[in-house]
Amino acid sequence: MNINELEKDIRLNKTSAVPVAKTYLSGVFGWMFLAMSITAVTSWWFASTPQLLRLLYNPQAGMTILGWIVLLSPIGFVLWMSAGFRRMSAPTLAILFVVYSVLMGMSLSFILLAYTGASIATTFMITAGMFGVMAITGYTTKTDLTKFGSIMFMGLIGIIIAMLVNMFMHSSGLDYIISFLGVLIFTGLTAYDVQKLKRIGAGMVEGAENTRKMTIMGALTLYLDFINLFLFLLRFFGNRR
Repeated sequence: MNINELEKDIRLNKTSAVPVAKTYLSGVFGWMFLAMSITAVTSWWFASTPQLLRLLYNPQAGMTILGWIVLLSPIGFVLWMSAGFRRMSAPTLAILFVVYSVLMGMSLSFILLAYTGASIATTFMITAGMFGVMAITGYTTKTDLTKFGSIMFMGLIGIIIAMLVNMFMHSSGLDYIISFLGVLIFTGLTAYDVQKLKRIGAGMVEGAENTRKMTIMGALTLYLDFINLFLFLLRFFGNRR
């Protein structure tokens, strides 16, 4: 289930209970920061432990079976959580989100080996700054960003197709364009998603099961915005070892 469908459900099920928009968003960012921390620690742990890294990559044979599973499974987790939102309980979603964060950390451990620590730290700070500015913009702006968000989603589909094409073309020029558009798209999506989550939070009911589940799904949305923005920016600011 996507956020648009969830938003419709909330409008249909509003009650006179106390809305918890601010509490909801605090929970969303809390879960997002927890997931980011888990990913960062896991990534550092694998990158600094040769025995663990060899489970994912063999210098002689290349990527191991576990490595491929770790690389591809995060996509499956996102689809699984989105499709199973209605059936899953909040604790189940929370466990899946934590496992997803660990898998992302394992897959991102290669970045710590490919780029210098200084450039990764610099890129992370730039990403955090941009993300923070756009999150505040999305929360405070009075302009409806719905149409803007639709354009960003169409752009996202476009760069996914372009990335698949470039896997065969190996064009450095196209790769630069994709990276530039990726930064713009995920910067815009951050503001759009925060505004949408704020609107969803206005219809939440404190303590409800749906509120807890929506908190985790909202955190997943912002987590993906941050990670993708970071990865695209790293193509510009990252210095390879």
